[in-house]
Amino acid sequence: MNDTVLQYVLAAVVVLPLLGAVGALLPPPPGLKGKSPDQAVLRHGVTVTGLVLALTVVLAAGFDHGRPATMQATTDINWIPALGIHLHLGVDGISLPLLVLTALLTFLCALYSYFKMPAGPSPKAFVALLLLLESGTLATFAVLDLVLFFLAFETVLIPMYFLIARWGGENREKSALRFILYTLLGSVVMLLGLLLIGVKAGTFDMVALATDNASPLSHSTQLIAVLAIGIGLAVKAPMWPLHSWLPDAHTAAPTVGSVLLAGVLLKMGTYGFVRILLPVAPDGMRTFAPYLAAFAVVGIIYGSLACLALARSGSGGDLKRLIAYSSVGHMGFVLLGIATLTPTGVNGALFANIAHGLITGLLFFLVGALKDRYGTTDLDGLAGRTGAALYGRAPRMGGLLAFAAVASLGLPGLAGFWGEMLAMFGSFKPAAGLDRGAYLTFTAIAAFGTLLTAAYLLVVVRRVCMGDRDTVTGAPALADVRGYEFAAWTPLVALTVLAGLWPAVLLGLTDPAVRSLLGGS
Repeated sequence: MNDTVLQYVLAAVVVLPLLGAVGALLPPPPGLKGKSPDQAVLRHGVTVTGLVLALTVVLAAGFDHGRPATMQATTDINWIPALGIHLHLGVDGISLPLLVLTALLTFLCALYSYFKMPAGPSPKAFVALLLLLESGTLATFAVLDLVLFFLAFETVLIPMYFLIARWGGENREKSALRFILYTLLGSVVMLLGLLLIGVKAGTFDMVALATDNASPLSHSTQLIAVLAIGIGLAVKAPMWPLHSWLPDAHTAAPTVGSVLLAGVLLKMGTYGFVRILLPVAPDGMRTFAPYLAAFAVVGIIYGSLACLALARSGSGGDLKRLIAYSSVGHMGFVLLGIATLTPTGVNGALFANIAHGLITGLLFFLVGALKDRYGTTDLDGLAGRTGAALYGRAPRMGGLLAFAAVASLGLPGLAGFWGEMLAMFGSFKPAAGLDRGAYLTFTAIAAFGTLLTAAYLLVVVRRVCMGDRDTVTGAPALADVRGYEFAAWTPLVALTVLAGLWPAVLLGLTDPAVRSLLGGS
């Protein structure tokens, strides 16, 4: 497809949700109100997100897969000449899968909300915030200017704050406040690092910074930049010990908020490591890589142990909180892959990003459906005498929960396997100059983390799907998977299987781009 056409398609992908957010606040046109204004605005959300998804599919179809390391569909407009800031957009093999994932999950959330709107204020504000969140996230993955990256990175915070604070559950305002404070404080430090790079290098252009034969930054400047920017990105990732905002935010958020928070927003942090720090500050990353790997494997073990504690009978654990803590462990593998500084590890990190978005998005959808039916996500309640026992009472939902769990624990043949395996392969043989003995230790710890992950997920499946031994036999059937749930969840199941059986579809896109960013290694 002509690059000029793709240029307009990418611009429309970023701008259309923003225009849709404005349109959601306006009165519906005559004849399009449907049964009620609320139904009209929810239908508007489905329509706009569906158009954005269609445009990303067009973008993916027109993308030149023979040149995935080259920026395509580029737009470069001098926006603020005095500061050298450009409206620079583009897409390559690293950002394209994230754009498609964002558009898909947002569309599925809009579709789910059309039939199951979370309790709270007017749907107008809900749809507008959902579309604003999508616009900011898509822009984060599409912009190629450091200042624009920061603006897009920050744009998502406000809509997510209000989605949690206004449509969330118990303790929603406290959890939303904690989310915004943590991420804003991290972003302030990140901004200083981005400005330092721009001032010292004389440009904010991410492509120019990444394609120089050698970084224009001194070693000390790179160290400061990696530390400052890395802190801001690590908060969003979330990296232990900067993760403590995440479980509360996930537990309080509405179902679609949890899906987008886990499936999309966490990827913005790890994407920043790959897009900005690896190519722009390679010496600084080499210095801090062992520390990043150490924090990553601590997060893997910490997240798994927290999940095991929540899954234990009588602990009063919350299933939604357990899935949130599992994200800390899974994103630990992503950070470990990045910290290897090898094409194998970074490709594994990017693959694990996509796999986590698909699988954990499905898990949060399922947990939300359980809460709708039971009014609780308390594990002891779901496993007790009047508990779920999904295999007997709602077999399709039980099967889906078991599928998502085994995908999350990394069963070979499903998407969760490849990213974690490649991250550990990269850690087994890290980049030259890194202490291999330390990384072998990190590999062993991460491998032990996979066993802990399998343990807590299998406990969850046994307790929720089978129930405890005293579960009442012949308990009445529950409402099984409904039509709109089937429509929202089937694409995630299909893509989880596809990515697991045919990983080359994704790795063929990311590998040339990763090797280019790492200097052709």
